[in-house]
Amino acid sequence: MTVRWEAFLDQVKERGEYGSRQEAERAARVVIALLGAHLVGEVRTRLAARLPEGFALILLNPLQSAEPLSPERFVRATAAWIEGATEQTAAWDVSAVLSTAADAAGDELLHQILLQLPAGYDLLFGRPQPA
Repeated sequence: MTVRWEAFLDQVKERGEYGSRQEAERAARVVIALLGAHLVGEVRTRLAARLPEGFALILLNPLQSAEPLSPERFVRATAAWIEGATEQTAAWDVSAVLSTAADAAGDELLHQILLQLPAGYDLLFGRPQPA
């Protein structure tokens, strides 16, 4: 089931403790674009189907990535794309957006998403996996 735009942003806003929906949207656009560069095929398509349309389009038309980024480099890349962000604030942004995306995805799809990503992304999604 697709999450409504407002509901998705409200959840990101709450988790990220942003002052406005616009701040939450800025973070969500960057994080989802970077995530899209790491997902392929049916997994990316299935996640897009569960996100609000605007974010689905961003996920399906991702930034290009020459190689999969480690979780640490993903956070650094997020910081580079968000004006005024530091690695610490970017980690907060990534967590707020990816945990909301994980809720939209559900456990089964999230498991498939994590299989496409380097180790450690489970923590970014707020869903630590057993070792």
